[in-house]
This record gives sequence, structure tokens and C-alpha cells, in this order.
Amino acid sequence: MASEATILSVEGPHGTREVRISSPSRVMWPELGITKLDLAKYLVDVGEAFIASNGDRPVSLQRFSDTIEGEQYFSKNPPKGAPDFIRSVNVVYPSARSHPQLVLDEPAAAVWAAQMNTVVFHPWPSRAENSDNPDQLRIDLDPQPGTDFDDAVPAALELRKVLEEAGLNAFIKTSGNRGIHVYAPIEPVREFLDVRHAVIAAARELERRMPDKVTTSWWKEERGKKVFVDFNQANRDRTIAGAYSPRALAHAPVSCPIEWEELESVSPKDFTMLTVPERLRTVGDPWARFHEKPGTTDTLLEWWQRDLDAGLGEMPFPPDYPKMPGEPPRVQPSRAKKDN
Repeated sequence: MASEATILSVEGPHGTREVRISSPSRVMWPELGITKLDLAKYLVDVGEAFIASNGDRPVSLQRFSDTIEGEQYFSKNPPKGAPDFIRSVNVVYPSARSHPQLVLDEPAAAVWAAQMNTVVFHPWPSRAENSDNPDQLRIDLDPQPGTDFDDAVPAALELRKVLEEAGLNAFIKTSGNRGIHVYAPIEPVREFLDVRHAVIAAARELERRMPDKVTTSWWKEERGKKVFVDFNQANRDRTIAGAYSPRALAHAPVSCPIEWEELESVSPKDFTMLTVPERLRTVGDPWARFHEKPGTTDTLLEWWQRDLDAGLGEMPFPPDYPKMPGEPPRVQPSRAKKDN
């Protein structure tokens, strides 16, 4: 493996920056022979769209010590020696602890992250200067064992209708694996718990319309062969792979924004580090107008209250969260029955 470094020139809002890439020939995706330099060049190619979707947000970096098959870890605060165009912002975590979190503001920052062996980028749904109030409502449609991407497609189309009825303009992207991510721009005026409740309200409405295909059951043993609407991805410090982020899978897929009209004719395997740059050049960015018409969560929160009044309570939180008000017991149903 070559030890010499390579310098990449990266255009951005402040002119051209020179970013050093060490060990450029180190192979990170063994099956395809994609190297660290290839990763950096990919982020140069998609840089403008990548920053438009993921920039100005707290972001966690999923980093790998060698190939994507090796050891991985998450970085949240800037490491020592970060260049002066890398900034951070203090955010509050579920524990109420405050800590600085990385923020990427320009393509060179994403390329620097690749130099730091980042493969997957996990942005918050809120802006750096207003990190407590999301400006994105996110819903993760997660096919369970026995189901696949094709099963998530009709769920996504129906979810779009649900969100439209709630006054929201939905956007869509592949997860980079088998799932689908549905987003809606919202005004950043409510904090995470409210947005979570809005997501739960939408998820429950979708489940009512597609009871044989969709589930909101938090416990895996109750989900069956359905598409799980992962409402807990709406929590504070819970993130999913950002738009145009590579994924750490053998075929080098990308979490790729698509048009709704494309959904029924594409495969998530169509969108990889090798194909997405050309797609951007020829098709453009389906999320280019994402934030032009943000909606509100008001209608969804009315649905949330309606469901509360009907006896549907709070849903379980992630296991590392503090016990939350109104939360049901954190024990899987089969275990609870055995204990009783």
C-alpha cells in the first residue's frame, strides 16, 4: 500500500481548499476495490448536494479503522488537529449532558471527514444554532425479516398521503440498504419530544390504513413480516444516514434522494458511489427545493392528542434513554407474560 499522501483541491463557498488525504490507495470496500481516495473524490463530486442536505447540522461520523468490514466507531466532537474550517456546536443529549458536536459547512469539511476514515454521515434533524428544535420530520420505514424494499414502497406511498393530509410536503430517499426514509420540512418551533409525538401519530395512522403490511410495534417479537415504522429515530441524538452518505455495505450503496415518481421503478442497488455522481450531473438533486415550503406539526399533534384521548399512550423509548413520563414498561411482552 502506498504511503504517500495526495492533496485534493475542493471548491466551496470560501474558494478552493487543499485537503490532504493520507494512505490514498488503502482499499475500504474490498469487493469493489474502492479506496480512501475514491471516497474523498466521491464527496467532492457530490459536495454541493451533500452539504445542502447535511450541512449546518450537528453530525456524528461513523468511522472505520481499516476496511468497512473492520472495527468501527462514532465520532461526535472535533478531534484534535481539525482544520479551522471545521466547527462544532454544543448540543444537549437525552441525559441532559451538553457536549460539542461536529458541524460540516462546506464540501471540504466532508472530504476532511473522509480523511478521518468516515464512511457514514449521521446528521441531526435540527440546525446547528437551533439544535433543540428540528426542522425536519423523519420517518424510517424498516422492512423486517421476510420483507424487503418492495414491501416498503406501498407503505411509503401511503405515508406520503398521510403527511399531505397533515399539511406536510414529503420527500423521499433510499436508506442505502432495504429501507426507505421519508422526510418533511417543518418549521423549527417545537422540540424533539413534540416532533416524536407527531411521528408516532403519523405512524399510527399509517398502521390503521395498512394493518397487514405496517407495524408500529417496538418489540421485534410482535412485528411479524411487516414494515416497521421506526418512530424512535425521531428522538434527540437519534440519527439516520444522511442524504448522499455512503453506507458500509459491500456494494458501496448511497442513501440517495429520489423523486416520488421514481419510487416504484428503482432498486436501492441502483444508487452507489459509482453511479450517484453521474446521476446528480444528469438528473439533478431531487431535494434541491427541500426547505422552500416548511410545514408545521400542528395537525399531527392534534392526531396525537386524539389518540391519547382514545386510550393510546406513550410508546417505548430507546433502552439507553432515561425513563420518560408516561412510558410503558421496558420489558418485551413475552418476558412480561412469563414474569406475571
